Amino acid sequence: MIYAGTPLTDAVRRAVTSVWGIPAGDGERLHGGEESAAYLLGGHVVRVGPASRATADAEWCHAVARHAADRMPEAVAPLPTPTGDTVIRVDGRLVSLWPYVEGSWPDSDEPEQRAQGARLLARLHAALADCRPGPRPSPAFQESGLYGEPPRDAAGLDDPALDRWLAEFHRTHPVRHPLHGDYYTGNTLARNGAVVAVLDWDETFVGAPEVELAAAALEWGDDELDAGKEFVDAYLAAGGTAAPLTEEELAQLIRHKLRREYAYFHKAVAAGVVHDEEDLDYHRERVALFHSLAP
Repeated sequence: MIYAGTPLTDAVRRAVTSVWGIPAGDGERLHGGEESAAYLLGGHVVRVGPASRATADAEWCHAVARHAADRMPEAVAPLPTPTGDTVIRVDGRLVSLWPYVEGSWPDSDEPEQRAQGARLLARLHAALADCRPGPRPSPAFQESGLYGEPPRDAAGLDDPALDRWLAEFHRTHPVRHPLHGDYYTGNTLARNGAVVAVLDWDETFVGAPEVELAAAALEWGDDELDAGKEFVDAYLAAGGTAAPLTEEELAQLIRHKLRREYAYFHKAVAAGVVHDEEDLDYHRERVALFHSLAP
């Protein structure tokens, strides 16, 4: 996986000190971040995002995070500026400040941590069920093709049958509320065997909770459907807002997730990203999984 190499510049450090009062320092690059780079600075996390991300989208996503954080301690939300905003722009890039939570990525191979991840997602969905943030200023990346329209950025995985299926699924599953949008182990933290935080809300959008449940089952199940079904069962037992999923529903919603990954891969290539052989193998495996899960 290729992570953002965005530096913590002197201009960003000065801005963080001026706006939030955080003492300037060198900062320690934290692990992860494909589009935004996170640095530990003054006991807080400074996230430096891409210039391409709109301020309005970031503020919208952060409002959802703050709603969740008011209802559950594991939801990590950004700290407001003195004016109440949550992002500033420095040299064109989005900069935000977050609480630092000690921990590391959970191990989804461990059944108990996988179950904890599922239970946390269930509580997160319950916390967001009454959140009404209004329309997202611009659609999230995961929304393309979600409602049955053929996604233009994934022509290599064109599948009219899947498009028709997604349209019908959403017609018969009307529940909608904000979703995290990228709920995988890399956006959570565990400490002493317990999952203690969910972070990185950049891909938040309003949608059917079943969509996120299926995507999370893929990620936390490490592409193994049996482990993914265990994730779904643990989520449902914990009272999540999603309806139970049939095997076909789980597979088809996973295929939507895989098609968006395909589009993201080719978006990165078009932007000049050079993938190593491990990344290429992973991409080929996910494409093969997309085809193998077809009804």
